[in-house]
Amino acid sequence: MRARISALCGAALLIVAFAPGAAIAQIQGPPPVQLTAEDEAKLEPIAPELRAGARMALGFSKMMGTINEKMVLESRKRGGGPPVPPRHADVPVTEQMIPGPNGGPQVKLFVINAKPGTSRPGIVHTHGGGYILGTAATDVRRLQEMARELDAVIVSVEYRLAPETTFEGSIEDNYAGLRWMVANAATLGLDRSRIAVTGESAGGGHAALLAITARDRGEIPIAFQALVYPMLDDRTGGAVKMPAHIATVGWSGSENQYGWKAFLGQEPGTDTVPARAVPARTPSLAGLPPAFIQVGGVDLFVSEDIDYARRLNEAGVPTELQVIPGAYHGFDQLSADSPQAKQFTRAKIEALRRAFARPAG
Repeated sequence: MRARISALCGAALLIVAFAPGAAIAQIQGPPPVQLTAEDEAKLEPIAPELRAGARMALGFSKMMGTINEKMVLESRKRGGGPPVPPRHADVPVTEQMIPGPNGGPQVKLFVINAKPGTSRPGIVHTHGGGYILGTAATDVRRLQEMARELDAVIVSVEYRLAPETTFEGSIEDNYAGLRWMVANAATLGLDRSRIAVTGESAGGGHAALLAITARDRGEIPIAFQALVYPMLDDRTGGAVKMPAHIATVGWSGSENQYGWKAFLGQEPGTDTVPARAVPARTPSLAGLPPAFIQVGGVDLFVSEDIDYARRLNEAGVPTELQVIPGAYHGFDQLSADSPQAKQFTRAKIEALRRAFARPAG
C-alpha cells in the first residue's frame, strides 16, 4: 500500500509529506473531504479507470491547500515525511555517506542490489517532490523490484532540497552520486559502459540535468535516460498557460511556479534564469544519451515533455515518447492497479532492458 503513495507531486505529494497517517487510512477509501459538483467536473478529463485515485488526490488537495514555502518549512521542522515502505528481504540495500561536492555536506546514497564480482548495468535514481519535498528512502522498495527485474545495481541519491539549497547544490549532489558509483564499480558489480539515469517528476528533471551535466563535463558516459513525467520547464504554469482540461488534478501551475522559484533561487520564467538549471532552456541537446520519456495526457507537464522529446529527436538523440491518454500526474502510484499504470510501468522497464542490451558505443 505505501509503495503506491511514495514519490508523487501535487495532491499526492501533499498526502505523503503532510499527512502520512491519513494517507494510509484513506488510500482505498473515499476522499477525506466531500467533493462538490465543481470538483467532480475536474475528473471528467481523466480516464475512467484512473478516477478513483484522482478523486482521493483531489480530496486531499482540498484538505491540505496549495503547497507553499511556509508549509514546506514547517514540515521540515516537524521532521515529517513520506511513509517508507518495508524493504524486500531478497535484494540487498545499504546506506552510504559520501563526501559532499565542493566541501559541502555529505551526501546519502541508497545502494541497491550490489553484487561484487559481476558486471551488470547500473542506474542512478533521483526522487520526485517538486524540487522541494520527497526523500529517496520512500522509493527503495520500488527500486529493489526494478533492480531485481533488470539484474542491475541502483544508486538513489538523497540530494539536498530547495529552498534551503538551490539548483547548484542538488545538481552537484547527484553528480557526486554518479561519480561515486563509477569509482566503486568493482564493489558494486557495475559495467561502467551501461549506466542509465532515471527519476520521476522533479526527479525526472534532475535525471535530465544529470545527463546534461555528464555530457558537458565529459568524464562519465551515460548510456540512457528514462524520464518519468519529468519537470523540465520553469515557464509552465506561469508564462506558459495550459488548456483548461490539463492538470485539473495533481500538481498545479501555481505549485509548479513555487517549486521552480525555490529551486532557482529567483523568479521563474524570466530571461535571467540560468539555462544550466532548466533542461528545457538548454541551448543544445545534441550528444545526450538516448531517451525514454513518458507522461500522462492531462499531466501539467505533458506539453513540456512532448516538446523536450521533439527537441531531443531533432538533435539526433534517439528518443521514445509515451503519452497515456487521460492520465494525471502521479497516476501510476495512486492508480497502480489500473491497466494504464501497469502498461506505463512495464514500458519503462522494457525501455531500460533494451537500452542495456545494446552494444556499448
